Amino acid sequence: MNLFITATDTNAGKTYVTCLLLEALKAQSRRAVGFKPFCCGGREDSVALLSASSAGLTLDEINPVWLKTPASPYAAALIENRLLDLERVSEAYHELTHSYENVIVEGVGGWEVPLAPQYTSADFAESLGLPVVVVVNNKLGALNHTILTVKNIQARQLQCAGLILNHVSDERDPASIPHRMILEDMLDVPVLGEVLHGETDGSALLEALQVARQTSAEI
Repeated sequence: MNLFITATDTNAGKTYVTCLLLEALKAQSRRAVGFKPFCCGGREDSVALLSASSAGLTLDEINPVWLKTPASPYAAALIENRLLDLERVSEAYHELTHSYENVIVEGVGGWEVPLAPQYTSADFAESLGLPVVVVVNNKLGALNHTILTVKNIQARQLQCAGLILNHVSDERDPASIPHRMILEDMLDVPVLGEVLHGETDGSALLEALQVARQTSAEI
């Protein structure tokens, strides 16, 4: 099972959710790795993915492009006077798929974050052709961000495999309470579940994702 994880915005919890899914896959005795093609600023997210992945990889294999500037990859590359080798990044992904049955690719920031001139994270995801899971920072404003993201995914002829509503803080935003119902009404994609702050078990998310993908395959 290979997936692309995107989000409604930065700091929505992509790494957190990806690690939950990786740990749940490993609990099923399945070889699973996270892949963070582009990382900007601190490298903590890539380290977390390495820790949650099956053994046998280095940090650079998990994260081939690390830009130290906390900005979009395009902006960080300009600041650091670097040219991103996008073809090599794609090759790194395909190399992982030869050795691991489950590769979960974590995007950078939101869906349309710029990577290079006239090229965004969405373009990179489209080049991989993977089903896309959207992590929603479930707060005021999430409905607009989620609907725009899903519609763009579908406009690119990619499968949106589902939404995961993430509560990034312990105190729940009251505006978020009806979001699940509204998103299920507005979009033709499944809500796979909600992740409460501090959640450590991703088995229910993984089960919902597997059911959704099986249902999609049967249609």
